[in-house]
Amino acid sequence: MTRIGIMTFLHNDNYGSVLQALALQSALKDMGYQAEDIDYRPSRAEKLRNLLASGNSPSLVLEGMRKRRVRSYGATNELHERFLHEHLTLSEPCRDRAALKRAAQRYDLLMAGSDQVWSPVWLNPAYFLDFADKPRIAYAPSLGVKELPSPAKSRRMARLVEGFSAVSVREEEGAALIKRMTGSSPVVMPDPVMLRTREQWQALAKPVDQQEPYLLCYFIGDQDSYWQEVRALSARLGVAALVVPKTEGAYLSGLPLAEDVSPDRWLGLLNGAAHIMTDSFHGAAFSCVLNRPFTLMRRYREADPESKNSRVDQLLRMLGLTDTANPDWNDVNRRLSRERERGLDWLKQAIDKVL
Repeated sequence: MTRIGIMTFLHNDNYGSVLQALALQSALKDMGYQAEDIDYRPSRAEKLRNLLASGNSPSLVLEGMRKRRVRSYGATNELHERFLHEHLTLSEPCRDRAALKRAAQRYDLLMAGSDQVWSPVWLNPAYFLDFADKPRIAYAPSLGVKELPSPAKSRRMARLVEGFSAVSVREEEGAALIKRMTGSSPVVMPDPVMLRTREQWQALAKPVDQQEPYLLCYFIGDQDSYWQEVRALSARLGVAALVVPKTEGAYLSGLPLAEDVSPDRWLGLLNGAAHIMTDSFHGAAFSCVLNRPFTLMRRYREADPESKNSRVDQLLRMLGLTDTANPDWNDVNRRLSRERERGLDWLKQAIDKVL
C-alpha cells in the first residue's frame, strides 16, 4: 500500500487548521492510501534558525508572545492536541530537520497540505518538503497574499516549488504569484474541508446544549469595531451572541463565551447557529459547507501588502456568494459538490502520475 506523509499546520491552536488536516488525511485514506501527518512541532531553536535563514520578520516572535498571553485568559491547545491524537494518524514528533529527514524514509510520497503553509510572511522550507529526496505533491497550500514577497524570498520560493511533481494552490491570487515566480501555472483546488460532505462533518460535530437561537462569533483578528457590529447584528436578528474566544478582545467583550471548545464542539456550535459572524477563512468555509448564513468581516486593509483577504475572496468566487446572509443553498451545494469531485480527482491523478 502506498504510504503518504503529509506536512501541514497541526499545532497552531486553530480549529480550521486541525480540521483541514483531518479532511485531507481522511480523503487519502478513503482512496486506499496509507496516509499520516508528519508531526512537525519545531523546537525554539529550530524556529529561530528558520526565522533568520528565511528572512522572516522578528514581529512573528511578538505575535507568538501575544498568542501565549491570550491563552493565559483560559484558552489552551490541550483540546486540539487530544483531538489530533484521537482522529488523525501521526508520525513520531519531529523537532528539527534531522528528525524530518528520518521520518521521510517511511513514505513513498510526500504531500504539502493546505492552510497557509506556503505563506511568504512566515516562510519555512520544511513545508515545501525540501528535507527529503522523495516524490512531492502539493494539495492546495495557500500563499495568503496578493503581492510578491521580496526578490530574495521570491527566488527561494521558486526553487522550492520547482521540486514538485504536481502543484495545486488554494487561491487564484496564489496561482498568479507562483506563475510570476516560476513561469508555471498551478491549478486552483478547494480547501480540504470541502472534500468532505456536510453529512460527514455533521456526524463529527458535537451537539450543542444551547436551547435558544444564537449568533455565533468567531474572530481571529482583534478589532474593537467587531464588537460594535456584533451587538448591532444581535439586536437586529433578535438573538443573543455567543463567542468562541480566541483574542483578548473576545475575553474582554462582556459577551457570553463558549468554554472548553474542542474542534468537534466548534463544529457543533457552527452547525447549530442561527447566524455566524467571522473573519476566519475556515469559519466562512464551514458556514458554507454546513449551510449556515454568515457575516464575513474583512480582517485586513486591502492596501496592506500582507493582506490575506485573497483567501476569503477565493471562497466567495468559488461558491458564487454575493449575499452570505441569504444565500441560495441549492446553488452553493451544487458548487461544493463540483469542487469536491475536482479536488478528489486531482489528488488521485497527481498521485497516480508519480507512482
